[in-house]
Amino acid sequence: MVMQGGHNISGKPVGVISLDSRFPKPPGHIKNPGSLSFPVLFSPRVQGVTVARLLREPGDKVLELVLDAARYLEDEGAGAITGSCGFLALYQREIADAVSVPVFVSSLIQVPMVSRMLGGGRRIGVMTASADSLTAKHFQAVGADMADVAIVGMDDQPEFRDVILDGKRHDMDLAKIEAELLDAADRLASTTPDLGAVILECTDMSHFAQRIQARLNLPIFDLTSLTTMVATAISRNPYRDLRSP
Repeated sequence: MVMQGGHNISGKPVGVISLDSRFPKPPGHIKNPGSLSFPVLFSPRVQGVTVARLLREPGDKVLELVLDAARYLEDEGAGAITGSCGFLALYQREIADAVSVPVFVSSLIQVPMVSRMLGGGRRIGVMTASADSLTAKHFQAVGADMADVAIVGMDDQPEFRDVILDGKRHDMDLAKIEAELLDAADRLASTTPDLGAVILECTDMSHFAQRIQARLNLPIFDLTSLTTMVATAISRNPYRDLRSP
């Protein structure tokens, strides 16, 4: 058997565009290597592209830096590329056009798929880091329509805002974050009686996905579950051959 090379890293791992952040990433977060059952490849930290900048000051310079990170990951050997913040959705098409491997930089790319899964007029709920910053352009960039979803944000939740949105501290009270997320989930459910599933836009919410599901009793989609699906697609394992004795 001849094994093909050409890259620094073999095995076609999923590559992660790693934004500039120093707050904790508990298990479930895409930037915690223990979150997945397979190896991932991280880009060097995209210097200066913080969560706050991506949400509030996206632009050509941010795109340029993100494209550099995507090209690095492909050159290293990534078999697909994702990102560490759902607001990268804004650049989905540009990143996909810049490389030759599959790109899924935001969990929001699941909106069209999940909407087709739900019948009976049920709606998708999106829990986002910032409802104030999430726009129709983010949804359009991943082939979705903002009008099809109900949105709840964490803009007014003090622990989440201080640590993740504003970067005021590098420590995080997980109990407070959980309480704030469950409060947001309750608000989403109370304002959306036809809620059928929830997509977590923010990678910082994935650690709490099971608790949110227990609260709402609904399917919960996030970037971690999507990454698992894509990783399976790009590197299939063989099944037992039933023709063998």
